[in-house]
Amino acid sequence: MTQVSHQQWGQVPGLGSVDMWTLQSPQVRVEVLTLGAIIRSVSCRGKHGQMEDIVLGYDNLEGYVSDKRYLGAVVGRVANRIAKGHFVVEGKEFQLDTNNGPNALHGGLHGFNKAVWLAAEVEGGVILSHTSPDGDQGYPGELQVSISYTLQGETLTADYRARSTKTTPINLTNHSYFNLAGQGVADIYDHEVSISAQSYLPVDDTSIPTGEIRPVEDTPFDLRAPVPVGVRLKNVPGLGFDHNFCLCSPRDDWTERHAARVLHPPSGRVLEVSTSQPGVQFYTANVLDGSIRGKGGVTYGKHSAFCLETQNWPNAVNQASFPDCLLRPGDEYHHVTRFTFTTV
Repeated sequence: MTQVSHQQWGQVPGLGSVDMWTLQSPQVRVEVLTLGAIIRSVSCRGKHGQMEDIVLGYDNLEGYVSDKRYLGAVVGRVANRIAKGHFVVEGKEFQLDTNNGPNALHGGLHGFNKAVWLAAEVEGGVILSHTSPDGDQGYPGELQVSISYTLQGETLTADYRARSTKTTPINLTNHSYFNLAGQGVADIYDHEVSISAQSYLPVDDTSIPTGEIRPVEDTPFDLRAPVPVGVRLKNVPGLGFDHNFCLCSPRDDWTERHAARVLHPPSGRVLEVSTSQPGVQFYTANVLDGSIRGKGGVTYGKHSAFCLETQNWPNAVNQASFPDCLLRPGDEYHHVTRFTFTTV
C-alpha cells in the first residue's frame, strides 16, 4: 500500500506556490515537486537495510529555481538537442532559442523544468499537468501535457501524455541524476551498468547525432553485458557517456521493453529501467564541476551520478530516418517508463 501526502514547500516569485508530494511504500520513498515535476528524492534500502537518498538535488526551492543542470526535472517540449534550434514542420520553418552552444536543449530557456505544474492525487501517486501555450519557447500549438508518478512496492512508474492543437515535435523525459551509493558520494565508478541496445547514435562535436545508427559491437558503447562504469569511461571518447542507445529500430512498435540495469555492488542496490520509448540517453554527469552545492551541503562533481533519460532519439525532428517525433492534432502522445529499486 502506498501512502500519498503533500505539503507546501515554498513560493516562486511570479509563479506561485510549490508543493512537495511524498509517495511512501514499504520499500521506497519518493518526493516530487510541482516545480518542474521534479523528482526531488528517492530513498531505498541497501542489502543491509540502510536507507539512502539516491537522487541528486537541493535542500531548498531556491536551488531548483536557479538550477541549470535539470536535476530531477521533467524536460520538454523536446528533451535533448535540436540542431541549431531549427526545424521545419508542414512546410513552415521554426527557430528556437539556442541554449547549448549552437543547439536548443531540453525545451529552451524556460522549459517545462521551470514551470509550476498543477497536481492532484491519484491512486498510489500524483498526476501533474501543465499547459504550454502556442508559441511557447518557439514551438507550435497549445500543448496539454500530464505526467503521473505512481509508486507500487519497489516500482516508480512515470506515465506521460500530451495533446496539441497544432503539429509539434515532442519528446518528454525525466532528468534525474542517480548515485546508488547515496546522493552525496563522490563518483559512480564502482557501479556496473548494462543497457539492452544493439546500436547507438554517434555524435558530432556539439553532441548532435550524425545520422548514423552504429552497432555497439566491438565499441566502448557495447553495454549489453554488465561493465564497471569507471573502467568503461576510460575508453569512451570525450568527457564520458552522453549518447542515445537505440532500444528498437526506427519503425518498430513502441512497446514497453527492458532498457537498462545498474548495480552498485557494495550496497547491493539495483536500478532497473523499462520503457516504451525507442531510446535511452545514458549520461554520466560529465559537466558537473563541483560548483553545485546539493543536499546536505555536498558539492556535485564530474561523474558523481548517472542519468537514464528514456526518450525519442535526439534531433529526430531533423532526421527522417529516426523515429517520428511529431504529435498531430487529434492524436495522443503516450509513453511509460518504470524505475524499479531492488537489492541483491
